[in-house]
Amino acid sequence: MRNKNFIIAIVAIFTTLFLGSCKTLNQFADSLNNLQRLEFKLDNVNNFKLAGVNLSNIKSVSDLSLMDGIKLTKAFADKKLPAQFVLNVDARNPNDGKGGSKQSTATLSSFDWKLYIDDKETIAGDINKEFVIPGTGSSEIIPLVMNIDLYEFFGNRGYEDIINLALAIGGQSGSASRLKLDARPTVKTPIGNINYPNRITIVDKGWTN
Repeated sequence: MRNKNFIIAIVAIFTTLFLGSCKTLNQFADSLNNLQRLEFKLDNVNNFKLAGVNLSNIKSVSDLSLMDGIKLTKAFADKKLPAQFVLNVDARNPNDGKGGSKQSTATLSSFDWKLYIDDKETIAGDINKEFVIPGTGSSEIIPLVMNIDLYEFFGNRGYEDIINLALAIGGQSGSASRLKLDARPTVKTPIGNINYPNRITIVDKGWTN
């Protein structure tokens, strides 16, 4: 009788472990599926400053004031053109419970990124806080603060070309079209953080997942 009870106990333990493993595997599969359906797109650039000069309302080099022109010329002569701006990334969670998908909220715990300008790799970084992306089909903005010395990467182009590049990105008519992000998102799930299997390229022309 004692041996029989022991065998029953062992079977019960293994059954529990097996069912628990199946549940964990199912959770992992659901989380991975939902993760891979997240979509990203570059939205816009704002608050662009170059060597302390706000370019947000400037269309061309000729629109610069005398003092701003002198300031930028001096910075270029000193071989330093520090730029600060915010690159807004649109994140969309289509897991809204429609079309056979399970409704779920995604929490972005990491967003390891590399910034490319005119297809040239420049700086890298990550988010410093979590972002919650509700499973509503709507999008959320992830603001990435960029600090980059344009002279370090584009100094060989010359003064006017760098200023025009800065204006194309953050001027009055600027856009994110000359930028792209090489990123690897990490999402928090009930079974721990899950990284994207591969890095993704995010541009302004369409959604990427």
